[in-house]
Amino acid sequence: MKAIIISRVSTAEQMEAGNSLPAQQERLIRYCQSKGFEIVAKYSFDESAYKDKRIEFDEIVNTILAYKEKIAVCFDKIDRLSRNVFDTRVNTLYEKALSDEVELHFASDGQVINSQISAAQKFAFTLTLGLGKYYSDAISDNTKRGIEGKLLKGEWPGKAPFGYRNVTNPDGTKLIEVDPLNSKIVQQIYAWYVSQAYSMIQIKDMLYKNHGLKWNKSKISDILDNEFYVGVMTRSSKKYDHIYCHILEREVWDKVQAIKYGRYSNKAKIHGVEGFEYRGVLRCADCGCSITNEKQRGHNYYHCTQSKGKHGAEYIREEAITEQLGELFDRMQMPDELINMIHVALRATHLDKADFYHEQYKKFTQEHEKYEKRIEVLYDDRADGRITESEYALRYERYRQEQRFFDNKLKQLTRTDDDYYAQVTYLVEIAKRAGELFRCSKADEKRQLMALVLSNIRVSGKKVLYDVQKPFDTILKYAERPLWGGRADSNRRHPPSQGGTLTN
Repeated sequence: MKAIIISRVSTAEQMEAGNSLPAQQERLIRYCQSKGFEIVAKYSFDESAYKDKRIEFDEIVNTILAYKEKIAVCFDKIDRLSRNVFDTRVNTLYEKALSDEVELHFASDGQVINSQISAAQKFAFTLTLGLGKYYSDAISDNTKRGIEGKLLKGEWPGKAPFGYRNVTNPDGTKLIEVDPLNSKIVQQIYAWYVSQAYSMIQIKDMLYKNHGLKWNKSKISDILDNEFYVGVMTRSSKKYDHIYCHILEREVWDKVQAIKYGRYSNKAKIHGVEGFEYRGVLRCADCGCSITNEKQRGHNYYHCTQSKGKHGAEYIREEAITEQLGELFDRMQMPDELINMIHVALRATHLDKADFYHEQYKKFTQEHEKYEKRIEVLYDDRADGRITESEYALRYERYRQEQRFFDNKLKQLTRTDDDYYAQVTYLVEIAKRAGELFRCSKADEKRQLMALVLSNIRVSGKKVLYDVQKPFDTILKYAERPLWGGRADSNRRHPPSQGGTLTN
């Protein structure tokens, strides 16, 4: 059989470790020789598997699809194809393999995807892609934690709002400071609005006439709503106090809000109700309204508020919701043989990522030590009178800040590595005894389990609907088949599980 070999790296760390392009290509050549394949083309490139626009790979896929005869497409590992189960290129090649038009070979993983594979092998392939996506999401989560850390310290992680400006110091540190001109414009906008002598249209016209700012009313409204000017920054609906100078007095900002939204505007009050396990997590599938709860004759009931109009919403008892969700979790149980197979795959994945972990750890440690040496030199400069006390204090704090940054990076790296495998192992354990865990859990534990496995939970009549999140959708899809290890028709299409939706 003719073969195409494809090697890919996505980061400098992989290029330096055992996943380098030459190392991958050498393994693939040896693999093809052992299989007796005739190599007709070799491709290698540095391109991220996370990106939507993988132009080089698109061209390779088009070349593969143009072949008139069956051909083997060889990768070193599954994550060299993609770490994103949503990638349409993966689905295209996968379907061609099941149709016996191509074969997908993953040399280091020892896996071949063709028309002869079993349901369990299909599951293992899909789950491997899902776990790769889970790992990339874990890295993304840690990036978000880094941003959260900056916010908690009072630092804004993005572009400064109008009235401030981003500044990069000669030593590379980044700050935000008040813009002398634009801050005055902000103060003027607030003064105009507080006077109640000018409409938004008039303010818009004056900004263009006096300052050449061609803004629309929405832009001006955002300026008037921005609490950053009085020391509060907002991100993802959460508020944080920032460390930068204020442009406005709190009294002025509050007065603008009172004028814009009405001093006596009523705010909806949400009264907490204890003892309802699903309070606040359900919505109506028919109209999208929230589901309210009440107690009748010793039982908890849930029903649509029908705030958008009556539609004959029914009452559903809490016990019925628990039973329907419990039946879903029961259907997720996997055989021990497959669980053991997954644990073996996870251990192999852990070893594969060891090189990346150590390279990153070394890099961050060296950066920390670099700033420690700078602090030592800085101390000598102060002692010898080469710098003033104020210069010493300023530079010392900057160096310590850089050290804290790389300390945080080291913590994030370790947390990503440890949390990933702990979480994936936890996913497998959940799939093993999910029904039991759900039924015996307390209300807050039920909510955590539902948040991990399900999304978009809603009620239609007396039926609970939901979307099953990855990788649990794959687990449920294969668990509901008659035989995990049996051969399945490659054209078979499995319907969504009763009461729910399997996300794709």
